[in-house]
Amino acid sequence: MFNFIPLLGAQSSTSASQSLLELDGGVKVLVDVGWDEHFTVSKLKALESLSIILLTHATTSHLGAFAHCCKNFPLFTQIPIYATTPVISLGRTLLQDIYSSTPLASTVIPKDILAESSYASGSAQLDSSLQFLLQPPTTEEIAHYFSLIHPLKYSQPHEPLPSAFSPPLNGLKITAYNAGHTLGGTIWHLQHGMESIVHAVDWNQVRENVLGGAAWLDALGGGAEVIEQLRKPTALVCSSRGAEKISLTGGRTRRDDLLLDTIRATVAKGGTVLIPTDTSARVLELAYLLEHAWRKEHSSSGSDSPFKSTKLYLASKNVGATMRYARSMLEWMDENIAKELEADEATATTKKQHKRTDSKQPAGRDSQPAGKASGPFDFKHLKLLERRIQVDKITSAKGARVILASDASLEWGFSKEVLRKIATDPMNLIILTESYGTRGNVASGGASLASLLWWWYQERRDGVALEAGADGQNLEQVHTGGREMQIKSAEQVALEGKELLTYQQYLATQRRLLNQMPMGNSATTETAADAIDETSSTNSSSSEESDPERQGKALNTSAAVANLNRNKAGLNKETLGVNVLLRQPGVYDYDVRGKKGRDQMFPFVSKRRRADDFGELIRPDDYLRAEERDDVDGHDMRDGGPSKDNKLGQKRKWGTTGSQGEKGEPGSRIANKRRQHDSNITDQRGMSNGENLTNGHVDPELDELSDASDFEADDVPNGPSKLVVETHLVEAHLKIAYVDFAGLHDQRSLSMLIPLIQPRKLILVGGTVGETEYLASECRQKLISTSSGTAEGTQNNIFTPTNGQMVNASVDTNAWTVKLSNALVKRLRWQNVRGLGVVTLMGHLAATAVDEQQPADSMSQKRQKSIKGNTEESRLDEKSIEKAQHVAPVLDVLPPSMAAATRSVAQPLHVGDLRLADLRKILQSAGHTAEFRGEGTLLIDGLVAVRKTATGRLEVEGGGLGLPDYPARSLEGSFYAVKRKIYDGLAVIAGG
Repeated sequence: MFNFIPLLGAQSSTSASQSLLELDGGVKVLVDVGWDEHFTVSKLKALESLSIILLTHATTSHLGAFAHCCKNFPLFTQIPIYATTPVISLGRTLLQDIYSSTPLASTVIPKDILAESSYASGSAQLDSSLQFLLQPPTTEEIAHYFSLIHPLKYSQPHEPLPSAFSPPLNGLKITAYNAGHTLGGTIWHLQHGMESIVHAVDWNQVRENVLGGAAWLDALGGGAEVIEQLRKPTALVCSSRGAEKISLTGGRTRRDDLLLDTIRATVAKGGTVLIPTDTSARVLELAYLLEHAWRKEHSSSGSDSPFKSTKLYLASKNVGATMRYARSMLEWMDENIAKELEADEATATTKKQHKRTDSKQPAGRDSQPAGKASGPFDFKHLKLLERRIQVDKITSAKGARVILASDASLEWGFSKEVLRKIATDPMNLIILTESYGTRGNVASGGASLASLLWWWYQERRDGVALEAGADGQNLEQVHTGGREMQIKSAEQVALEGKELLTYQQYLATQRRLLNQMPMGNSATTETAADAIDETSSTNSSSSEESDPERQGKALNTSAAVANLNRNKAGLNKETLGVNVLLRQPGVYDYDVRGKKGRDQMFPFVSKRRRADDFGELIRPDDYLRAEERDDVDGHDMRDGGPSKDNKLGQKRKWGTTGSQGEKGEPGSRIANKRRQHDSNITDQRGMSNGENLTNGHVDPELDELSDASDFEADDVPNGPSKLVVETHLVEAHLKIAYVDFAGLHDQRSLSMLIPLIQPRKLILVGGTVGETEYLASECRQKLISTSSGTAEGTQNNIFTPTNGQMVNASVDTNAWTVKLSNALVKRLRWQNVRGLGVVTLMGHLAATAVDEQQPADSMSQKRQKSIKGNTEESRLDEKSIEKAQHVAPVLDVLPPSMAAATRSVAQPLHVGDLRLADLRKILQSAGHTAEFRGEGTLLIDGLVAVRKTATGRLEVEGGGLGLPDYPARSLEGSFYAVKRKIYDGLAVIAGG
C-alpha cells in the first residue's frame, strides 16, 4: 500500500514543499518541512505518529519550518530525521540567518487562541490589530536541532530507525542520490516490500560550475539509460516546476556569459547591480562564477575591463559560516572543483620550493604569499558583509559595485534594504535569477516584492533598453518608469501594560496544557516554556514593582485559566491509563484488574540505544578536534544542546557575574553580549581566508566599517514582543534584467528523462496549475509510446493532486507460489545475461499432494518409530501425516503427447538489452568499421545500419554482401556478421 498526500506546493505558485507518504503497516514518512517567504503558521500542520522525516535541500522551500516545528510541535524532535551532511550544515546557517534577519520567522500567535485566553480570564476584549510573536529559537537551539539529524551519503542504502510511537518499518530502506539543484540536494529512493518509490522534487540534470548533474543516468553505460536503482519504480513523485521553460541555447556557458555581459554593461556606466539570492544554496554558484570572473579580469594586464574598478560584495548575516562549510565539503561538488583545488595546491607547492629565491626580491603589493593556495572559495575579490551598518556604508558610497544579497524573495534580508537605497537611480540594475509567482498573486496583493518585479519584467509597460553584449547580441533591460512599490519593514517591539498581561494569560494557558500532556510530549517543550516565562517575568519586573496589586492579579488569573481549561485538555485518569502514576502527583495506586498490555505493569521510560547490524551506533562528532567543532557564541554545540549556565535559578561558578555588572548597571550585560558577538564575527572573518582581504591586505573601507560596527546598537527585545509592520512607498527608476540561475529542470530534461525512468505511476507536484497540466499531457503521450499499455491505462496512472488530496498509488502486483518438480529442475539450462541467470520454462501445471511437514519433524517421527515399533501410537502418527498432506500447484515435465504440439507454437525469446556503444566496441574488436551516424544509428562497414527504438528493439538494415577490401569477412557478409554479434550479446532462449 502506498498513499501520497501533498501538504504544500501541489498546483500552487508557492515554492514551499511538504509531502506525506503512507506505507503498508501504518508507516508515515514526511518529506521536507518547507515554508515560504510569508512564514504563515496556518500552512503547517502538527502531524501525528510520524515514523521518519527526510530533508531534500538546504533552502527555505524545503526546511524553512524545521526549527519552528522542533520548538513548537510536541514530539517532533523525537522523530528520526535523515539528510545529507551539506543539507545539515548549510540548513543550520540558513535558519540562523533567517531568524536573525526578520521577526516574521518568529510567527504570530493565532488571534483565536489569544482571544480564548482573554475571555477565560475575564479580561477586556482583545484588540484585533495586535500581533503577538512567539519566542523564536535561539542560535544555540537551532544548532541543537540540526545536531539531531542523521547524516547520510549518496548511493548507500540505509535502514532507518522508527520513532518511539511509530509501528515497525518492516524492512524500509532509504537511499539518497544526487539531485544537482543544491549542494547535498537529494533524490530519495524508498524500498518497502513491493513498493519502489522515487521522490524527486527540484532536481537539475545540467552540470554546473560547482554542482554536478542529477544522478539519473548511468555514467558507466555511456549515459544512455537510467541507473538500475531508479529505473521502473512503482511510483515516481516529480516536480512540474519549469515544465514550460525552454532551455537556453548554448547551455551553461551561454548563461554565464549572459550574466557577466549584463553586469558589465551597467558597471561600465558607474551603476550598481543588485543580485538577490538565497543564503545557502544557489549563492555558491553565483559567488564562484563572479569571483573567478574577477580573478580572470585582474590577471590579464592588457585588458581595460570595467571589472577592475568595480567592487564585489556578498551581504548576508551568516555568510561567513556558510562559506566556511562550503570549503570543507568540496568532495560533494563537481569533480572540476577538486581538480582546481589540486592545481592550486600544486602551484602553491611550486612557489614554496622557490621561496628562498623569491625572498631575496622585494614583494609587490599585488603578490600573493608563497606557499598559500587559493581554493575555489578562498575569495580574493568578493568581500563578505555581515552587518547592516556595513551594507548602509557600501550603498551610500559612490562608484560601480555588484552586490549579492539575501534573500531572493526580497521580503527579508539585506536585499530589501539595498533595493530601497538604489531604486531611485535609473543607472542601477537588479538582476532576477529565477521566475516568481503569477499575475493572480500580484493582483491579490499577497505576492512578494520579487514577484512584483517579475511581473513588471514580463509586462514591459515602460519599454526595454537594449545593451550590446560581448558576442554582439542584445541584452534586454526593462524600464520601471517611476512606478511605486510598497516595501514593508517588520520590526519587533516589546510588550507593555495590558498587552503584557494578555501575553502572560496566554502563557499560563499553554503551561497548563503542557503539564497535562504525557511525559514524553512535554519533555521537549518545557524548556521553551521556561525560557518564555523567564523572559516574560524579567521584562515585566519593573511594571510589577510599580503596581503591587497587579502581581496578585496575574497569579489569580493564571489559576482561573488553569481551572477553566482543565476540562478542555481532556486528559483525565481514564485517558492517561497507567501513566497516571507518573503524570499526576499524589497518585500511587492503579487498578490493573481486567487490564491488558501495558496497563498491567508499572510504566517505565527507558532510553533507547541505537544500534545496527554492526553494533551500537557512535557519534563521530564526539571525536572531533577542538578546531573542527561548531562554535556558536563561544559554546560548543556538539554536546547535545545549549549551555544552561546562565539559566534563572541555577548556581553560578565562583567569580562569574550575573545578568548585571559589578556595580549593578544593566547596560554592562548588553556591552558584554555586544563584545562577545563582535569577537565571534572577527573569528569568522579570520577563518574565511581573505573575506575582508584584497590581495593579502586589509581593505581600508571594510576595516573602517568594522571599527564603526562596534558601536552598532542591538535594539531587538529579548522578552515578549509584538510585530509592527511599516510600509514605505518607493518610486522605482532602476532597470530589471533576468538571467536564469535557478538550477532546475526544464522542458527538455523532463520530457527526456521521465520516459527513460518508465514509472508505473507518476505523481506531479511542486508547480503551478498550468505547468502541472502541461507536463501531465506531455507524459501521457510519451509514456504511451514507451509502454505496452493503452492510453486509458496510462492516463489513470498519472496523478495531479492538490494540497491535502490523497492519492492511492499502490502497486498492482499479484504473486503466486508454484513448486517445480525435480525432473523439471534437472532439465533447466541457465544463461548469463549481465550477471543475471535467465531460463525459460515450459511444463505441465497440475495439482499434486504435497507434504508440508518440516524435515526435522519427519526425522523425529522416524526416530520415534524405530524405538516404539509398530505400535498403535505409530499408526496414529502415520494417519496424522496423511492428513497433513494438501493439494498445491506443481509444474512438471510435459508428457510426450503434449511436447510435440507445443514445440511448433513456441517462439524463441531474446533476453537482454544491448547498447549500441557496446555493439560498436564488439564489432571494432572483430575487425569491422563501426561509427555513429546521426542520433541513435550505428553504421557498420558502410553497408549495415543498426538502430535502437524507444522500446529497446534493435532494427538491422543492409545488404548481405561483404566488401572485397576486408579478407577477414570473406566467409560471411557484414549483415550476417552483425546479426551474429547481436545474438551473442543477447540470451537466445528456445521456446520449445
